[in-house]
Amino acid sequence: MSCDSSEKLSLPEAQEGFLNIVRKLNNSDNLKQFLDWIQWNWLNDCNLKDTETSEEILDAIASDLRSSLPPEAILPSETIRPPAFGKNSDCTQEHTVHVDEFLYDNATVDALCDEGKLARNYCLQCGSFSTRPLTFISHSLSREKLLLIFKSVLPPLDNKIVLDIGSRLGAALFGAYVYSKAAKIVGIEINSDFCNIQNKVIKKYNFQDRIEIIEGNIAHRPDVILSADVIIMNNVFEFFMEPEQQTSMWRFLRQTIKSGTLLVTIPSLEETFSSLQTGIILSEWVQELPSYNPDAAGITLSADEMLEVKQYQIM
Repeated sequence: MSCDSSEKLSLPEAQEGFLNIVRKLNNSDNLKQFLDWIQWNWLNDCNLKDTETSEEILDAIASDLRSSLPPEAILPSETIRPPAFGKNSDCTQEHTVHVDEFLYDNATVDALCDEGKLARNYCLQCGSFSTRPLTFISHSLSREKLLLIFKSVLPPLDNKIVLDIGSRLGAALFGAYVYSKAAKIVGIEINSDFCNIQNKVIKKYNFQDRIEIIEGNIAHRPDVILSADVIIMNNVFEFFMEPEQQTSMWRFLRQTIKSGTLLVTIPSLEETFSSLQTGIILSEWVQELPSYNPDAAGITLSADEMLEVKQYQIM
């Protein structure tokens, strides 16, 4: 078959072209990945219409939670510890604003700032016009990053078990539910108040068939870690543990997560470990993987924002 790339193809021509592509693939693994890619992008329930429906569900959950939580979504029962080292060591109490990105997207934050309900800058000298931008920090994944993780970064999760360590409000769990066919989605959270919040959402939206909340310390549940095929960690330790505790936790995870598990982290392990003395040699533990579906529809994040999300496979 020979035709100009700008010409429209008839069905027989398209079928012939498809078969030619299949014949030219150099091994069975590439053929399987090619067919998986077709199903993932064109045949499955991941077209734009279904994605929009999933986004509407997440928007509704965020709206429900906004009505009962302050913008920072920090509870009296938890303690935030600004890091003393690393990239976020400048996040002082005076110059940092905690805004939950799952509850408040950029447009909503801009609106709150315009209304004077949130400040963008702080004064360097009282009474002067010299100001500096405040640092905005979130302890939840944004809805945009959830779409990126489950529609672009990770492969299809059919029959897989997903674990979110430090599930907090449940953003990653809800994203996994609406954007994937994971068989089981587990959130482990040490704070009982957050567990109660998640369970209320799960009950209201009838997510009980696939989502489970475990209240407890992940260090006491190696069985949960070992059962997971995918583990998600959104900067889960840095603002909540002293460096020594973080180091101990990472060493525990190094010894516990089984080979072949996919690990999604924000930020990268390289950045996290740069300010910790873990003794872990990353090149001997994990292999960084590219996004499974970099051409996924509906992704609106900037290139820099996408680079914040890293996927690894445990060796």
